[in-house]
Amino acid sequence: MYEPIRPKSVVHRMGGSPTEHDYPQRSRGEALDIQLAGHLAALLAVTDELGLGGEEGAAAIAAQVARLRGAQPARVPSPQPDAAPVGNSAGAAALHQRAHDLAARALLVAASRADTTVAILAAERMDAHAAALASLDSRDLAGAH
Repeated sequence: MYEPIRPKSVVHRMGGSPTEHDYPQRSRGEALDIQLAGHLAALLAVTDELGLGGEEGAAAIAAQVARLRGAQPARVPSPQPDAAPVGNSAGAAALHQRAHDLAARALLVAASRADTTVAILAAERMDAHAAALASLDSRDLAGAH
């Protein structure tokens, strides 16, 4: 005499609840590796944009990205030999600030996954970009007089 108000849910009709194997799962370490590789790849792109792609730091960053991803990172083509790196413009300061911030993020992730090599590299890059920012600020102040 009574009929059900609603049909059974789709989950029950399909034979049970979803299991953990129905969805791709990553370990915490794998997720941190992906995140760290992303921060380092972004730092490498900013380094290349600053025209510092040939420096030792950029090569070390590229090597770490390759280690984490298992493949070489995509790089911006090298500028022409006569092209100068970004000068002391506001754009250069913004790029150095962005690179400093990306290196800080990479340092945090590297510390959480206990990757000493990348943590040291990220700290060195933070120092280098902080020094470049200070240099740009001092040149701007000297030119204002």
